[in-house]
Amino acid sequence: MSVIDDHLAGLPSPQRETLQALAATLRELLPEADEVLSYRMPCFSVDGKAVAGFDGFKGHCSYFPHSGSVLGRVEGIPAWATAERGTLRFPVDRTLPRALVRRLVRVRLDEIAARGHR
Repeated sequence: MSVIDDHLAGLPSPQRETLQALAATLRELLPEADEVLSYRMPCFSVDGKAVAGFDGFKGHCSYFPHSGSVLGRVEGIPAWATAERGTLRFPVDRTLPRALVRRLVRVRLDEIAARGHR
């Protein structure tokens, strides 16, 4: 069991299942990523750079692109989610669409590459 699976096992249902689905999507999109905890939250890291973090909180889940500019550059955020500078909040029982997660990851990877980190 990975450090992310261990972390998610401690969350209540349906939040646990929602974030397990997100983790599965991120594993497919980032097969080379390291699964770590960043700020005590699950995170997928590529070449030492955080690409996608997430966690459950009281009443909502959050996705963290580990950049303040990613969310403003991604279209198609559902009306039931709230995007602020570096946080995408969504309901505990609503899975983020795979296409949205793919766009979030791509924008973050492109940002890292542009900075010469990849």
